Amino acid sequence: MWDFERGERARELAKQFEITYTVPSLCADALRVGEADIGIIPAITYQTIPDLVVIPDIAIAAVGAVRSILLVSRTAISEVRKVAVDTSSRTSVALLQILFRKGWINGGKNIPEFIPQSPELEPMLASCDAALLIGDPALAIDRTQYHVVDLAEVWSARTGRPFVFAFWAVRKKALIETDAVKLSKIFQRSRDNGLANVNAIAKEWAARIGIAEAHVISYLTSSISYSLPPETISGLNLFFDLAAELKLIPVAHPLEFISTDASVSSLSG
Repeated sequence: MWDFERGERARELAKQFEITYTVPSLCADALRVGEADIGIIPAITYQTIPDLVVIPDIAIAAVGAVRSILLVSRTAISEVRKVAVDTSSRTSVALLQILFRKGWINGGKNIPEFIPQSPELEPMLASCDAALLIGDPALAIDRTQYHVVDLAEVWSARTGRPFVFAFWAVRKKALIETDAVKLSKIFQRSRDNGLANVNAIAKEWAARIGIAEAHVISYLTSSISYSLPPETISGLNLFFDLAAELKLIPVAHPLEFISTDASVSSLSG
């Protein structure tokens, strides 16, 4: 969001876009009901909202450990029977279900019950054996105090592919009178300019989260990947296929991207 918030082009973009902020799951809901034209959505919700296309080559992904999507427990994971889940990111919940049901996280010993709960670790662990911790609280956790599993790390180890948590999606109707290629470039350029200003972002967010600036820089530059090359798309399609196999979604629809010739392209497999 660099260009939209404080880059040199922020004032210009403010004339083109009305921006609101909320959690990823509610971004998806806004697209679903037509309250928003563009949103960064949990990957899994793409499969349940019709008539969306993806802005190409932008994502929130991980090629290994992500550090901010964690299963946290005071007991061994094989003994977990109830998991408190923060539903603000539906993709993380779906990924955790896949890891359990495929036996990749617990040796196939048990499939725990998932219980939606507010994202506060201690209350979550007071009522459940484990908690799905997402975002800043996960980055700040003292890992020496708990059993901790990094979901993206397990996924990559088991599949050999990156994992995609979210991406920008656009309602097709919003593209009817829009230069789709120009729109894609606006978001891609903002991503690039944000990466060029990671030190400034880290200085601001380290104080908010309560961790060292160096850790924020490492997270933003090493733990997260912001592009969608073929191998990352392959990991995303595998996630969709497994979600369909386990009935987490009705069917795995192929991804549709805004293409470089301002039309829509399909990419699957």
